[in-house]
Amino acid sequence: MTRLGLVLLALASVACSTAEGEGEVRSDRLYVKDCWNGPFDLAPTFFGANPYRDTMTIRVQRGDNLEEVSDGLIVLVDDVGGIRNESLGAELDVGLPLGVSPPGVPVTFNPEPPRVHLSLYLHDSCHEQNGSLHAIDGKITFSSLFSGDPNEGDADDRLTEAQFSATFADPRHVSPNGQVDPERTSLVTGWFRFFFQRGQPAQPFP
Repeated sequence: MTRLGLVLLALASVACSTAEGEGEVRSDRLYVKDCWNGPFDLAPTFFGANPYRDTMTIRVQRGDNLEEVSDGLIVLVDDVGGIRNESLGAELDVGLPLGVSPPGVPVTFNPEPPRVHLSLYLHDSCHEQNGSLHAIDGKITFSSLFSGDPNEGDADDRLTEAQFSATFADPRHVSPNGQVDPERTSLVTGWFRFFFQRGQPAQPFP
């Protein structure tokens, strides 16, 4: 999963703008080995978007602290233009990024790879434990998606609104046949809505 981590880190380092918004990220039973096994409610208060060419990283987080010491959700969107033009209001598959596979699982060709990838991190709650999970299956629906233009003047094109339901797991727990022990998976649901606001990057440290 090193490549996935580097992708998310690189995108997160791009200057982003934060905005007030609303949303929720919940699970009746979230499982993170040696850290969490029970109900979870992120109760997010921070919403940010990092556009980069035709991709976008959306961060939904509790508090505006550094990601490495916070709890939150990252939504990595590929093909922003295609989704805006053709797939608003439609259910989209979520999964691991193209070319990324769990350890021991060979990379196989997928002619229609997921265009949206979700990562849930509990770096505040889990501290020194590995507090990151990734969506291995699920759906997300964008009713609106920011155009990606930092100079966008149309309020409607600065709005991002989505809802999702996805199965999360630590990819290291995925067996070579692609299966995961159900006791180690977590169904997470949520939604978020916010307008992109151009401004100074979010504070990168406490």
